[in-house]
Amino acid sequence: MKKKRLTGVLLTAVMVTTLAAGCGSGEGSGGDEEKVTLTVLAGQSTSDAGIEDMIDEALAEKYPNIELEWECVDWGNDFQPKMQQYMQSGLPDIMIGKAQDVATYAPQGVLGEIDSGYLDRGLDAARENVTIDGKTYGLVYNAMYQGVYYNKTMFEENGWEVPETLDDLQKIIDDCNEKGIIPFGSHMVDTWSIGNVTMQFAMNDVFNNNPSWGDDFRAGKVSFSDSEEMQTAYEYNKLIYDNTFPETFSTEQTDCDARMVQGEVAMKVSGSWSIQNFLDIDENFEFGIFPFPNQTGDSKLIFEPNITIMTSADTEHQDEVNQVLELLTSDKELAVEILDYTKTASMLKDVTPTFSNPSQEDIDKYAAEGRIVDVTLGNNQLVWGGFQEENAKDIAAWLQGDITFEDCLKASDDRVDASSAN
Repeated sequence: MKKKRLTGVLLTAVMVTTLAAGCGSGEGSGGDEEKVTLTVLAGQSTSDAGIEDMIDEALAEKYPNIELEWECVDWGNDFQPKMQQYMQSGLPDIMIGKAQDVATYAPQGVLGEIDSGYLDRGLDAARENVTIDGKTYGLVYNAMYQGVYYNKTMFEENGWEVPETLDDLQKIIDDCNEKGIIPFGSHMVDTWSIGNVTMQFAMNDVFNNNPSWGDDFRAGKVSFSDSEEMQTAYEYNKLIYDNTFPETFSTEQTDCDARMVQGEVAMKVSGSWSIQNFLDIDENFEFGIFPFPNQTGDSKLIFEPNITIMTSADTEHQDEVNQVLELLTSDKELAVEILDYTKTASMLKDVTPTFSNPSQEDIDKYAAEGRIVDVTLGNNQLVWGGFQEENAKDIAAWLQGDITFEDCLKASDDRVDASSAN
């Protein structure tokens, strides 16, 4: 039977089941082979919980001798601490995180190189931020987009144009407030959400102008306390806070997404993980996406490589690990099932999700204009675990009046040593 441990994962619309490992003789299976159990640490986004069951079912059919023992955790809160624990005792055979995790762990010599045979089934862009010194240590499976989701019907009814500048955005906010419409949906009870939107802001106001801002920060050339651009990125959180639900620090993501679908709010700074909730609530909900405007009026939509498979450099079951990689990269039916469930874009060649994405027209527009940027740049410059997430906690404290803005900035400066993966 399949073994699974669920640790702190956000179980949103997921059914946890125990699946029998089949005994059939699917292609590549060895009916009489000895059973091998591979351990898997899966750091999941809110839209990912449940894909482990899909993978188990496909694996049982093709490689019935392999069982996966899953430990599913919330990527934002628990993946990094779990990795640190396993670094002391030995990593699981397989880890599922995000592309930015490769920059954190590959330089420490604990990740195995991914065979080019599997990588060649992915898009060329999938290798870009998981390759170090010519070796690729992560298989990027899907991708998300981040920006401002907007209610298309509400925009049409009120005559609002998609904003290109902050002045354009402010006019929509002002009109919303005059009409009793909440401008932004926000769930600041989730620290990861504050951290995520802050990096969105920083990508367009900081890193698009200075891609090495993090390196300069560690070299003492810039700081949060002195950088007007980074301060602006922090201050956008106050703009959201002043124009969202009064109860944002007790509103859960699912409730926030529901209120947008129900027409209570006009916009939400978020990522593709919200699509799953939107369409679960109303499969006909019409929404689009645009980049949060920056100071210079040239902001870009943000692209984020999401599910990224990494392997242990010291696994005792490399052949079986390779069989799992073979399954994930060759089984197009499984890939489409996962993409449709998570409502994400494919990073595999010749694999296209079949779900209807009302925001795809906007994504295609920004792609054609060359206005898409990979957030891995910012996440590699300023790492999540121990830095961005801690900064987000201070931003939350500032917004609630517990500390001053200056103290919030100084706290970010004081943890400079935690800002780099190396």
